[in-house]
Amino acid sequence: MIENDIAEQFDEWNQALQTGDPKKVTALYDDSGVLLPTMSDQVRHSHEEIEDYFVGFLAKGPMGKIDEANIRAFGETAINSGVYTFAFKEGTRVQARFTFVYRRHGKRWMIVEHHSSTMPESSAADPKDADLFSPPGHAP
Repeated sequence: MIENDIAEQFDEWNQALQTGDPKKVTALYDDSGVLLPTMSDQVRHSHEEIEDYFVGFLAKGPMGKIDEANIRAFGETAINSGVYTFAFKEGTRVQARFTFVYRRHGKRWMIVEHHSSTMPESSAADPKDADLFSPPGHAP
């Protein structure tokens, strides 16, 4: 069932995060994939830019968990959007909204679009956690 396949894509992505290897995470993105990351003002348009983002993100030791998922499939395209929470090795946690858009390549689903942004209420509630997702030199 496509919905199960798409749900498993997050698990694969999260497991790639656990390796600490930005190349393994980046390999899950389509060659034309776009990343609108939580911890950067820069939209990432290429594997090189996506990998660069994950170098810094993985250094924080993230472990993600989906709190709410909304999966829809449209032929060779599927969307998973909702809310996830990341726990970091220094003990902080941040909840964020996400959207993953996938395109099927043969039997493989690849990320073609990934957007993530902190929950406004979470950022306002605990400024120290919000700093995790603020670009250097920018206020939350």
